[in-house]
Amino acid sequence: MSSEDRAKAAAKNIEGKAQEMVSELTGDPEDKAEGKEKQVEAQAQQAKENVKDEAKENIDKA
Repeated sequence: MSSEDRAKAAAKNIEGKAQEMVSELTGDPEDKAEGKEKQVEAQAQQAKENVKDEAKENIDKA
């Protein structure tokens, strides 16, 4: 996984956490849901990149 992709996923996760925290202060359930959604998207992106890294390592070993 490129470091750029990892940085994007980390930034999206942080953005989601921040949005969720702000929603707790404002009491806005939509913001909370959007924040959680961003965190899930970031986790999925990280998982996808981890699979790609593992596949590349396995190919390199062959």
